Amino acid sequence: MVVVVAIVGILASAAIPFVRYGEHRLKERELRHALREIRLAIDAYRKASDEGRIVRKVDSTGYPPDLTALTDGVADAKTPDARKIYFLRRIPLDPFAPPETPDNDMWGLRSYASPPNDPQPGDDVFDVYSLNPGNGSNGVPYRNW
Repeated sequence: MVVVVAIVGILASAAIPFVRYGEHRLKERELRHALREIRLAIDAYRKASDEGRIVRKVDSTGYPPDLTALTDGVADAKTPDARKIYFLRRIPLDPFAPPETPDNDMWGLRSYASPPNDPQPGDDVFDVYSLNPGNGSNGVPYRNW
């Protein structure tokens, strides 16, 4: 009986790192999905702007001014009653962000005028990235995903 308990204990202690690694990979998958969802919504906003469905200033890039424009909706200029176009139901959460982080501060924002290797917020949202300083299991920092 003692031998069986010892063997089960050894097997359980050997399995714990695999379970933790599996949880970490799940969070990475959720991060990829969240980034893809936000980026597709930003691209859809830009496409609607290029099609004339969203009124924009002459000097604007056509990208959303912030992430809440994707969830709050914008008036469709091509419909007579100016119905709103919604691009996201909610802003996806960064699975690596602390739970107390507000939704508006969860993602790093890059404007169209910002260089790719030094993303900075600006007048629009061209891209998003994770604010987690860690590296993924592939060795690439999360902020570069």
